[in-house]
Amino acid sequence: MLKFTQPGLLFVASALTGMLVMGCQKNSTPKSQTPDAAASISKNIKTQAVSLTQGFEVGSTSPKTAYDVAPTGSSGGDNVTLSGNPWNMFDALIGNLSADQKNGSWSARIRNTGKITMLFDVTGGISTVTISSATYGSDPASQWGLFYSVDGGTTWAQSGSNITTGATLAVQTFTINVTGSARLEIRKLTGGTNRINIDDITINDNGGGGTTPPPVVVTGKKFLFDASHLENAGSADWQIDADGTENVPIYTGGTTVETKAQRIPTPSYTGITASTPETYWKGGISSWAVSLVKLGELVETLPSGSTVTYGDSSNPQDLSNYDVFVVDEPNRLFTAAEKTALMNFVNNGGGLFMIADHTAATTAGTDANGYNPSDRDGDGYDSPRVWNDLMTNNGINNNNPFGFNINYVDINESPSTNVYTGTNANAQKVLNGATGTASKLAFYDGSTATLTPTNNSSVQGLFWRNSATNGGNSNVMALLATYGTGRIVWIGDSSPADDGTGDTGDSLFNGWSGDSPSGFTSHPALHLNASLWLAKAI
Repeated sequence: MLKFTQPGLLFVASALTGMLVMGCQKNSTPKSQTPDAAASISKNIKTQAVSLTQGFEVGSTSPKTAYDVAPTGSSGGDNVTLSGNPWNMFDALIGNLSADQKNGSWSARIRNTGKITMLFDVTGGISTVTISSATYGSDPASQWGLFYSVDGGTTWAQSGSNITTGATLAVQTFTINVTGSARLEIRKLTGGTNRINIDDITINDNGGGGTTPPPVVVTGKKFLFDASHLENAGSADWQIDADGTENVPIYTGGTTVETKAQRIPTPSYTGITASTPETYWKGGISSWAVSLVKLGELVETLPSGSTVTYGDSSNPQDLSNYDVFVVDEPNRLFTAAEKTALMNFVNNGGGLFMIADHTAATTAGTDANGYNPSDRDGDGYDSPRVWNDLMTNNGINNNNPFGFNINYVDINESPSTNVYTGTNANAQKVLNGATGTASKLAFYDGSTATLTPTNNSSVQGLFWRNSATNGGNSNVMALLATYGTGRIVWIGDSSPADDGTGDTGDSLFNGWSGDSPSGFTSHPALHLNASLWLAKAI
C-alpha cells in the first residue's frame, strides 16, 4: 500500500480519519489505471498448458482393486476409466493401503512387469511429463520407465533413462517434445514381485513455435492467497476478492467493519479474458490475481478463520493442494502448527511469496519518520515481526533458514534502480522473465532485509536501496532463495502490489500499474515473474 511520505501529512490525515496512521499511503494523487500487465504480456508468451493430470483420486472405492480382474491372470490387463478417460492397467491396481506411497488418498501400484497405459491421445503434443514414484511399503527398490507413442500405441519409444524408486514419493521430469497426438505408458522394468507406487502424472502440451520461440509459461498452477492473518486490518486490503464483511480489530482498540474474502473469487475466473479489468474482482491486490488468471493460472483465497495446514487430507485447502502460497503483509503470528506446515510445504517443493511492510524498532513507539509500526490490529506484531518469527521460531530450523532477516526500519525509495545484474539464473527469471523486465522498485514506507548466506547460500538479492552496494548483504528490498526443493520470494513493501482499488473504506493507491516513474512494467513484471518462478512455471 502506498504511503504518505511527510509526517505532517500523516498527522492531518490521522486527525481526519482516525485510522490513516496505520495505512500505507503516499502524498500524491492516484494515477489512472493502465491496462492489466498480463493483457499485453500474454500475446508475447507461449503457454505450456497442463493438458492432462492423473492423481488416481477415485473417490471412496477403487475401480481396480486386484492386479488382474477379467479374466484373472489376463495378459491384456483391465481397462478402467479415470477422470473420464480410458486407461489399461496390467498387473497393476489403484490402492489406498498404509503402505501405498501417495499424495492424497490413492495411488497406482504395479508389480512384476506390469504397466499403465493411456488408451487415448492428447492432441496438443507433449513437451514435458512429471510423475511421482516410490517403492511400495518395505519392498526393495525397482526400476520403471516412461514410454510414449505418436501412432496410437502401435510403436513406443522410451523417454529418458530408467527410474529407480526410493522410499518416499519423488518427482521425475521427462522432456519429450513431440507435437500432434501422443500417449504414454509407464512400465515396471525390474524388481520382480517388488511393488512400486505411481502418482500425480502431469502432461504439459507442446503447441509448437517459431524459430525464436517466445518465453514458455506452464499454465494450471494453483495459487493460494492468504486472508487468514488479518491482511485486511486497518486501512489494508490485501485480498484478491471480498464479497462479505467481518469485524476486525484495529490498532486503536475495538473493531471495525472490513470486507471479508471468500475461498473462490466471484464472478468466476472463467469469465476473464485478455481485456477484463482488474475491477472484475474487489480487492486491493485483484490486479495480481486477475493477471495470473490471464496467464492461465488458478487462484483461491484462504479465508479468515481458516488454519494453514500441510499434509492434512481432510482440509480441502491444505497447502499440498497448491503450488504457491502468497501472504501479503500478515498482521497475526502464525501458530506453531502453521509454522511447521509452512516450513514443510516449502521444503517439499512449494513456493512461498512473503511480503512485509514498514515498522519501527519497537511496536510501542514511532520510527524516525514519525510513523507507527504497521501493526494494524494492535496485537504487538506487524508483518516484519511475523516473518522474523517464522524464520527464528518454527521448531524445525530456527536459524534464518531462508538466508535473511528483516530489519525493523521504515524506508522510502521512489524508485530504486539498484537492481541485480549478475548471472544467477533464478534471479534472471524473476527480473527478466516471461512477463517483462523489472528494472525499478518503489517503496513507500517499507522494510529492508539483511542477507545471511551462511545460513542459506542460495539467497540472492534482487533490489537494494540506491545508496547500498549492489550485490551486498545489506539494505535489500527484494530477494529470492530456495529451501529444500521449494522456493521463496520476499519483498519488503506492500506498495508495489497495491492496485488502488478494493475496500472503499480503506486508503488504497495504485502502485501496481499507475505509480510513475516506477510502475507500469516493473511492478507487475516483478510480482508476476516471481509468482511463476515460485510455481516452477518458468
